Amino acid sequence: MEKFLTDLFHGQDYDENNFFLLAGPCVVESEELIMEVAEKVSGICRNLGIPYIFKSSYRKANRTSITSFTGLGDETALQMLHRTGKHFSLPVVTDIHSPEEAATAAGYVDVLQIPAFLCRQTDLLVAAAQTGKIVNVKKGQFVSGEAMKFAVDKIKKAGNDKVMLTERGTTFGYQDLVVDYRNIPAMQAHGVPVIMDVTHSLQQPNQTSGITGGNPQLIGTIAKAAIAAGADGLFIETHPDPSVAKSDGANMLKLDLLEELLAQLVKIRKAVQ
Repeated sequence: MEKFLTDLFHGQDYDENNFFLLAGPCVVESEELIMEVAEKVSGICRNLGIPYIFKSSYRKANRTSITSFTGLGDETALQMLHRTGKHFSLPVVTDIHSPEEAATAAGYVDVLQIPAFLCRQTDLLVAAAQTGKIVNVKKGQFVSGEAMKFAVDKIKKAGNDKVMLTERGTTFGYQDLVVDYRNIPAMQAHGVPVIMDVTHSLQQPNQTSGITGGNPQLIGTIAKAAIAAGADGLFIETHPDPSVAKSDGANMLKLDLLEELLAQLVKIRKAVQ
């Protein structure tokens, strides 16, 4: 595991041969929700020896419809994320969407995530790099794993070697995504840890209803294949009741299904090592 990750997970009791996990609800809906999810997932990860980063977006800037929920307010949600991380002694990751957001969010979280649609935005990548935080860049649905070397180069040339890349599917027609597992070793060849975004890879975007669809029944399939293919980490959005979630409910994993899946994935990880 990269030194910046071992530093990040300092204080957690985990199996250093395990994959690491980024997990939480898509967006901060309430402090009660993110505390509930962080408590449950951190307990599961502690029992299974999985290093854990709590994930939730303080604001959603790329919703399909103008009427969709975008957040509680930036400062409010960032403070909630910070308190959750401190309360459970967890590192926290959240998305940023513009260069101006980088320094602000860096004051509250440990990892800055670049959304897939923005992975080529040089100013955003450089601003994230200059905070000194770990930067996780999601591979655009329109970009090859090989071409993500340019995103890595932009961050490293801005003086930050703490980079991760995340696979999240490739556009297939107008309303579907497919996962090309060749992207995992292709992006690892850039010398960075590679994460599989299990839940967003199952999105069905651009629905005429204005609400993104999904195939959550395939979460286990995508996750198992990713671990077998050698992914360093997994990204899984999870919610106690996805049917009432304010964002991405159609492809999130129900929280009470997470433990069994992670236990299976730990066994696969040991088998392929």
